[in-house]
Amino acid sequence: MTTSTSTSTSTRWRALTHHHLFWPLAVLVFLLLVNVPFTPDFFSIKMADGHLYGSLVSIVLFGSPLILVAVGMTLVIATGGIDLSVGAVVAITGALACSYISDQSDQSALSGVLLAMGLGLLAAVVCGLWNGFLVARMGIQPIIATLIIMVAGRGVAQLITDGQIITINSEPYKLIGGGYWLTLPFSIFVVAVVVAVTVVLTRRTALGLLVESVGGNAEASRLVGIRSRRIKIMVYAFCALCAGIAGLMISSNTSAADGNNAGLWIELDAILAVVIGGTSLLGGRFSVGGTVVGALVIQTLTTTIYTIGVPTQTNLVFKAAVVIVVCLLQSPKFRAKVFGAGFGARFGAKTGAEPAAASADTAAATEAAPKMEVS
Repeated sequence: MTTSTSTSTSTRWRALTHHHLFWPLAVLVFLLLVNVPFTPDFFSIKMADGHLYGSLVSIVLFGSPLILVAVGMTLVIATGGIDLSVGAVVAITGALACSYISDQSDQSALSGVLLAMGLGLLAAVVCGLWNGFLVARMGIQPIIATLIIMVAGRGVAQLITDGQIITINSEPYKLIGGGYWLTLPFSIFVVAVVVAVTVVLTRRTALGLLVESVGGNAEASRLVGIRSRRIKIMVYAFCALCAGIAGLMISSNTSAADGNNAGLWIELDAILAVVIGGTSLLGGRFSVGGTVVGALVIQTLTTTIYTIGVPTQTNLVFKAAVVIVVCLLQSPKFRAKVFGAGFGARFGAKTGAEPAAASADTAAATEAAPKMEVS
């Protein structure tokens, strides 16, 4: 009986450690615990003026724009692409919205705020469609195609703002990134809706499978009837839309539009969040939940850097070092080599004989499978 219970526990533990979210969540918990010695009330959440405040709430609040951008980036990367223009799209969206609102006689008029948001999001989608067109129709490498708007888009944002920081005073607009609803920051609800819609569309419909098939082999997908070009254009547009919502959120939180600094380097943090979440940069299978956890890891790391007092001039180096450690811990081969085969087997790596057996099975299946030639 004891042996059976022990075997059952071992099986459950092995299944848990093999889950793709195990290591990102473990690192997230570790980073949260690191803050406790420096901030004893780090996990406390207080109610003040009908709003919830605390370090955990702040992490989710300030990480909301990154989560949005990373979710859109996940689908782009799943198709085997990359989008370096999201930071510029963030700046363009915020600049357009704030510029329009600042020209209104009544900046708090709901109709004017909604129109400003619509203009900003429309511009974001146009940028995404342009990226998708260059990648899917013109055959330009994604890193080059999106680099165009990454460079030019920042200049467009500064043209919209005349090189100045546009400040506004609009209560309805401030709600998006700096307001509260049901005691929680309103941005949390926006992120929850976007993530939920993305999960439903990609996991409850065939869309997710189509995206993964395009990322796995776009040409094979085209040959079996999947319109891979249309899928690519769609995901780039969706990624830009997510970046546009993040741009509204960032400019709303500060009640200002800064074409030069808004969303600066957010594309790099988004890519890191996607990788930490377990999505391969080669395309194919992806994890929206993993991306959300990865974005929270990045934001928690940023908070931790300031909490423990890392010098400003070295915080980027510290951040890069931690990200490297996180990515290495996610590698079963690295864990097996550093900590031994036994540790690797328990925490996600295969033992010595298993890969060979798997390879043999794969080879046998390949030999037995019928061959197909495409002329």
